[in-house]
Amino acid sequence: MVLSAVTPEIEPVIYSAITTKIVLVIEYSGTRYHGFQLQANLPTVQGELEKAIWKLTGERLRVMAASRTDTGVHARGQVVSFRTGSAHTTQTFISGLNYYLPRDIAVKAAYGIHDSFNVRRDAVSREYQYHILNSVTRSPLKEGLFHHVSGRLEVDAMNQACQALIGKHDFASFASDIGPEIKSTVREIYRAEVKRNGELVVVSMVANAFLPHQVRVTVGALIRVGLRKMSGSEFSSIMNAKKSGLAGPTAPAFGLYLMQVNYASPFEELASINRDSIVKGEL
Repeated sequence: MVLSAVTPEIEPVIYSAITTKIVLVIEYSGTRYHGFQLQANLPTVQGELEKAIWKLTGERLRVMAASRTDTGVHARGQVVSFRTGSAHTTQTFISGLNYYLPRDIAVKAAYGIHDSFNVRRDAVSREYQYHILNSVTRSPLKEGLFHHVSGRLEVDAMNQACQALIGKHDFASFASDIGPEIKSTVREIYRAEVKRNGELVVVSMVANAFLPHQVRVTVGALIRVGLRKMSGSEFSSIMNAKKSGLAGPTAPAFGLYLMQVNYASPFEELASINRDSIVKGEL
């Protein structure tokens, strides 16, 4: 683990009989990790975060994430929460955890939040982006961050296919690993679009929630549409079939980013402590 070169001034741990719920907004590169969620004997983002909390507070805690990203998936705006008996300020949680965390994980903001707040249940939408390098040649500098597609992608055709995704639908055809814990494969997509900036193509999707691998399976099908290997009507037919695994090859994990988790109110309004003590990192 590589630590920050500057040691922050971390206040002594003072414990209270009353615990506080803390919410963190974190950013990470998923390249080295087997997803967010804890896995036995494998490096995970949750594991690193809980180790850093233990080093800062002396408490063995479990954190809850708004979205459990898969192996290799990155995040700019993951939201996690935990309860602590320490009296550290939010500024100390930012600077202290960033000191103990490896360089590919960073706390960007911290809030003391009302006890009833649930980072997963209270989320109203989640925003993902998929990054594609649409170039004849690959780029070593973008390796592990962009999915390389050498054939020219027709973004207009991809956007037209995206229109079929908008609204509340059964997305079973665009999911995989649907376990018994998933009671319904109906989700509501609020926005789905594809934008090009030179050689970079970004697929953006916003929904109330996503099924396992839904974004990557959908992107895989959209890439086939963009390469003219699948028509827009075939794309729609796949969705309407409601059959798991029907959409075909899944886009690689390393191009996927959890950008933001949205709530009904800003964290500043949900905070249980004085606004002046809420501190954000540099976003």
